[in-house]
Amino acid sequence: MIEPDLHQSPPFAVTGTGSLPSAYSVTELAVASIGAAACAVAELVAETGDGAAPEVVVDRRLASHWFAGSLRPIGWTVPSPWDALAGDSPTRDGWIKLHTNAPHHRAAALAVLGVAADRDAVAAAVAERAGEELEAAIIAGGGAAAMLRSPAEWAAHPQGNAVASEPLLAHRAVAAAPLDRTVDPARPLRGVKVLDLTRVLAGPIATRFLAGLGADVLRIDPPWWSEPAVEAEVTLGKRCSTLDLREPGQRAAFEQLLAGADVVVHGYRSDALERLGFGEERRRALQPALVDVALDAYGWTGPWAGRRGFDSLVQMSSGIAWHGRERGSGDAPVPLPVQALDHATGYLLAAAAVTGWRRRLVAHEGSTWRTSLARVAALLTAGPPGDLAARVTPISDDDLAAEIERTEWGPARRLHGPCTIGGLPLSWDRPARRLGADPLPEAW
Repeated sequence: MIEPDLHQSPPFAVTGTGSLPSAYSVTELAVASIGAAACAVAELVAETGDGAAPEVVVDRRLASHWFAGSLRPIGWTVPSPWDALAGDSPTRDGWIKLHTNAPHHRAAALAVLGVAADRDAVAAAVAERAGEELEAAIIAGGGAAAMLRSPAEWAAHPQGNAVASEPLLAHRAVAAAPLDRTVDPARPLRGVKVLDLTRVLAGPIATRFLAGLGADVLRIDPPWWSEPAVEAEVTLGKRCSTLDLREPGQRAAFEQLLAGADVVVHGYRSDALERLGFGEERRRALQPALVDVALDAYGWTGPWAGRRGFDSLVQMSSGIAWHGRERGSGDAPVPLPVQALDHATGYLLAAAAVTGWRRRLVAHEGSTWRTSLARVAALLTAGPPGDLAARVTPISDDDLAAEIERTEWGPARRLHGPCTIGGLPLSWDRPARRLGADPLPEAW
């Protein structure tokens, strides 16, 4: 793997106080990942302009809160992200987490357990099964689940071993024709076309950051997909359209979008686009200079490469929830206080996208970038321990932007951004909107 070609780092400062209470250093991960994305922007500005790199400042308190959520609705509420059947349950020999938020994952778990959609019935059925056997059966049935493993068990597991050998950001460059684009330091990604093929939560966070720098982000989902609990959080600044890639006419429209894109960010299972006929070779054929950025849950090598998963499941598998329990009290798994793997991965993807775009401009390269939630988990668990007694001062009115964001669900206020670049904050041109709210653009 080729490591990113990064020149001298820009000036970097951290302000604010406090940390999220956790068995791991979650706030430090927030600061580092947001800082990595912001520094990539500063490097873009410096290398494409005439001046020195602008200073990056990350507010650790706001970074902590952005990892929990940036939106404060006015007169309306965001629905819970968790299905009634989702959560941790004791098995015959340990614990397992069922992830049933998506209807097809819910149906798969119920089919394996052979019970109706009743929380008590599910718990009773789970208690009769061995954790590893049940995990494998649900995954094989098209569902999503993870048994609780200790850090030592994960380190000894073939997948844990494979992930530990992967780079944090795998990078491969390809030659591309020169491109004449100017970079506005005030909106460094203005005019950059980003095709967003992501779902909850890491990928949408990456593209939200890119939109905050002026990128033209177009999110594409199938017509039947929705994410009601997070849409208002992550669609900020984007256009959101739908395509059914099983339909020939809509496949042609998608090919046109790919051919016109500068950057594509995708977070489906690693073989999903391949099965639809849009694998890496086809994407590169449609747009040879593409900056192609992707994540998956459990890594790109090893027996679980391509395995479906989410932040909460990777926390169970990788020993994070086990260690949280050991540092606390009680028998149940103890996760991180926020979905830190998702958020940190999102900002690292954004850093990759911006670095790839810089290399596109100055070195005439297209590029491919890959990371995973499990690899970011390894980064977190290798760091210093967290402080369970730590605290972050709650959000006050002064922490919220004065402007009212007119989302499709109602008015809201957004937290001030967690970073500035050359004294300038992130800013978004569009309020949050529902998936599929925008017509497919006629021109890209």
